Formats: sequence, structure tokens, C-alpha cells
Amino acid sequence: MSAATTPSAADRPAPDVPSAAARTPLARLYRRELTDYPPTGHRMGYLAIVVVTTVVLYYMLYIQYAVATSIITHFGMTYRYFIWVSVIGNAVGAFASLVAGLADRWGRANLVVYGLLVAALLVFFGLPNAADKTTYLVLFALVSFIEGIVLVATPALIRDFSPQLGRATAMGYWTMGPVIGSLVVTTVTSNTLSSAGWQDELRYSAIAGFVVFAVAIVALRELSPALRDQIMVTLRDRALVEARAKGLDTEALRRGEWRQMMRLDVLGSAFAIAVFLLLYYAAVGNFVVYFSTVFGYSEQRTNALANWYWGANAIALVLVGLASDRLKVRKPFMIVGGVGSIAVTAVFATRATHLTTGYYTFAWLFVGIGVFSGIAYAPWMASFTETVEKHNPAATAAGLAVWGWTVRIVVAVSAAFIPVLVTSVTPLVEHGAEVKAASAQAAPALAIVDAHPDLFAELGKYTPATTPPALSARAVKEVGAENLAVVQKAGPQLKLLQEYGPKVQKASKDGPGEWRTWWWICVGGQVVFLPFVFVMAGRWSPRKARINAEAHQLAVNRELTALAGAKE
Repeated sequence: MSAATTPSAADRPAPDVPSAAARTPLARLYRRELTDYPPTGHRMGYLAIVVVTTVVLYYMLYIQYAVATSIITHFGMTYRYFIWVSVIGNAVGAFASLVAGLADRWGRANLVVYGLLVAALLVFFGLPNAADKTTYLVLFALVSFIEGIVLVATPALIRDFSPQLGRATAMGYWTMGPVIGSLVVTTVTSNTLSSAGWQDELRYSAIAGFVVFAVAIVALRELSPALRDQIMVTLRDRALVEARAKGLDTEALRRGEWRQMMRLDVLGSAFAIAVFLLLYYAAVGNFVVYFSTVFGYSEQRTNALANWYWGANAIALVLVGLASDRLKVRKPFMIVGGVGSIAVTAVFATRATHLTTGYYTFAWLFVGIGVFSGIAYAPWMASFTETVEKHNPAATAAGLAVWGWTVRIVVAVSAAFIPVLVTSVTPLVEHGAEVKAASAQAAPALAIVDAHPDLFAELGKYTPATTPPALSARAVKEVGAENLAVVQKAGPQLKLLQEYGPKVQKASKDGPGEWRTWWWICVGGQVVFLPFVFVMAGRWSPRKARINAEAHQLAVNRELTALAGAKE
């Protein structure tokens, strides 16, 4: 497109002032539509707000998993109950994603801005002050409902403000939302948990939410339906998109949008990425439990280890997005990322049963998994929105709602399935710590009991008041009154060890193998991802993609010339 056919920023109305009605300060809080495509500076600002909003929202959502053992202890939850908090939350979030697709006409930006406010209020005032575990479950489900809505609205805004040939980079930044959110969680908790309680950790995340809300409520805008319901390949399409928007019937474009999404390339690829991310879900929700029960890591140590995963993943998402946009292809990156992730995750699975595996071995494995999953995911997000646009660019929210629903359902099912497969987790989480403490406290008594097993087996049949005199005399003679007193004083600990010790011991033995099975299931999910790459939109060859881009630009120039001639 020549400079003569593109209006300058100075010639067009200010994009932040779409109409006279929107000029009042109050109206700006809910009327956010832009009637002109914004210049680059404004556009980058909107993208940045969306990304930071996503980071903060996931920080608020994921913080509970980083302090999972503390929450379980505080509310007296069983581990299975805590898992169901996550399962119900994700199920609620799944259907909230569908609601977001239906409610898109209320304004994508409004869903994001006010959703962030509600989430921050719930996390600051609600969760830390929950009266009991049931209240906590209900409040977390409400937070998850907001997350399900924003999960759809934020990538829709990213798509709106990023033409196709810059979208992998933009989606790479958006995908950093959950990843950087996880990184913020682990960074903050690994540095503050020694002096802060779990309630403080939740409030820290909510404070970040309030700060970003204060910026977003004033500054975040969105494209009008007539602008966003078109395909924009490059920024040079801007004049044509604005010209078409004047006569676009957006209501007609939206008809049948949900039916149009019921296709293999949309549904299949949404399911494929959901199972590809099984390891990611486990990292968010179960790494603290896994490393504490199998390797004895503290919450702080596990969160510090997870930083390697999130940091590597975040860097890869941005760099590969830039490379994908520069080469104009998505699929080769998805294949390389998928294959690489399979290989490194398989190595990680083989280490699950080796208790001698070192901290830095895990750290470097997490770097590899983070890099390769980033190589796959940023181009996938771009390709998915382009696949939806291929059917109907006005159906972006519906397509992303299908994706959000699928992801949340898979998360819910996987969260519910882990305790069924990894049965060792429940006794280790619920009784592992107290059994360990009882073993330490009762160590002298255990040594005495182990030295006289037959005698104490006989004594165990009676209470101190009902023990036959002959047996008492024998005990004093063989063990000594002082040692008998030591054993009697440790009675509560010995009883606890007798009741839960064998279960905890068996769980400690079975746990690594059970977790290894789950890690191999995660590998299987990554394998499922690969064939669905072939049904998505996009070229394999950078040369052919470049030829397509040049042909598109010629077509745009011809249409602009025709429009200019019609005006004359």
C-alpha cells in the first residue's frame, strides 16, 4: 500500500474519542469502542494492558496452588477435597468461557476490566477470610468463573489489535500471561513464605490486581465490531479495513457463528493443545505436592525450582513468536516444539522414580520443557485464531470460547484423575508430616520397643490399668522402669505410627512409580498434539507464505484503487 492511500495519524480522529457521547469521563468507563483502527503507539499500549491484566489474573488464580499444603492444613481439608476445589473451579471456568463467547457483545474490554476488579475483591477479602472449607470452595469457584471469562476475552483483544503477520509475537506475549503469572507466584512465594502466611500471599496477588485495574479502567479500549469482524493480514490493510467497516453488517456476519466452529480444525486442535498442556497443568497444580511427598522439598524450594520452567517458557514464547512472524509460518515451529517437548518430558518421566535425582538436573529438564513447549504454543495460538478467521473472522470470540471450554474441561478431568491414579498422594499429604514428626519424637521409645517386640506385643493387649501383675513384673525386669516410662510417655506418637505408619510407608514406596505413570500420560498428550497441526490454517514453507503475502498485498492495492475510483 502506498503512502498516498494511507491516511496519516494526524488526518484521522483521535482513536480514544470514538464519539461525542464517549467524551465524558463517566462514559469512558463503559463505552470503549474505537471507530478507527488505532495508531501503533496506542495499539501497543492496549496490548500491554491486556498482557499485564492476564499476568495478574493468573497470579491471583495460581497462588493457591503454591501454598496448597498450608491451605489444606488450615481448613483441615483432605487432599481429595482440595483437588475437588480445583476440579469444580475449572468446571465452572469452562462454562464461563462459553458465557464469555455469548456475552462478547457487552464489550470485550469491559469483561476484562470489571472481571479483574471482581477477582481482586474475591481474592483480597473473600478467600483469606473464608470461614470454612466449603466457603473457600465456593469463593474459589467464583474466581475461576471470572478467569474463564477473561480467558476468552483477553486473547480476543490480542487478536483484534494484531494483524496476522504480527500475531504470533502478540500471542507469545499474551501466552506469557499464565506463564509469567506462574513465575510471579513462585518468585514471590519463594522469597516471602518464610515470613508470610498463605493469607498474605493471596492478598499480595489481589493488591497487584487492584493496581492493574486502576490502569485498565481508564486506558483499555477495543475495536468496534465493524473493524474487528474482518481479517487483517498486515498493518497496511488498515485503510481497506476501515473503508469496508462503513458498510459492514456485523449482525449478519455473526449468524451461525457457533455452528461454524463445530469443525475438526477448530474442535480437534482445541482438544490437542489442551492435552499437550497436561504437564503444564500438573506443574501449576501438583508440583508442590509432588516434590514435597516424593523428594521432601519445601514449598519454597519447589517454587524456586519451578522458576526455571516458567522463566525459560516465557523467553521462548516471545522469541519464537518473533521468528514465526518473520518467516510467516506456524506449523514447522509447532512440530519442532512438540517433538522436543515429548523428548525432554520423557526423560523427566524416567527420573520420577530416582530419589537421587538432583535439584539442578530437574532445573535443566524444566528449562528444556519450557523452551520446547513455548516453541509450540505461541505459533499455535496464532494459527488457531487464523483457523477461526478462515471460517468467519466475526466468530473469533465463539472460537476462543470453544477453546477455553475445552481447556478448562481437560484441566478439570485431569485434576480429578490424578488422585485416582496417584493413590499415594492422599496418605502422604494428610499424614506424612505428622508421621515423620511422630517418628522423630518417639525415636527413643521405638528403639526400646524394637528391642523387645514380643513383650510389647503382649503389653499392647492391655491398658496400663488392666495389665496382669505378672506381665508388669516381667516388663520391669526385662526393660526397666525408666525405659517403660519412656515408652508410656510416647504412647500418643506410637499409636499414630501404628495407625498411619504402614499406609505412609507404603505410599512413600509406591508414590514415585505412580507419578511416573502420570508423567508418561503427559507425554501421550503431547503425542496427540502432533497430527492436529496438519489440519490447522497456515503454510509450511516460508517461501510459499511470502508469495501468499505478496499476492494478498496486490489484492488489497487493487481493492483500494477500485474504492478510490468509485468515490471519484
